[in-house]
Amino acid sequence: MISAKKITLFILLIFIKLSVFSQCAMCKAVVESNYESGGAAANGINNGILYLMFIPYLLMGTVGYFIYRHFQKNNLREEA
Repeated sequence: MISAKKITLFILLIFIKLSVFSQCAMCKAVVESNYESGGAAANGINNGILYLMFIPYLLMGTVGYFIYRHFQKNNLREEA
């Protein structure tokens, strides 16, 4: 039997998926028209998106490395 929680979660996920496709119509139109005529701005926007995606992962990795190193130093001190 399907519970009410599962049905509610399913409906919620459908609405979240639909909101993901909403974006600035003007930005999309400019990129699509520019891409058809050569694509210099479209490539620039794609590179900018990749740059913006890369920075948080780099920061998280750096913080994770320092946390790992901190715990490794503490473990060596406790063993000695």
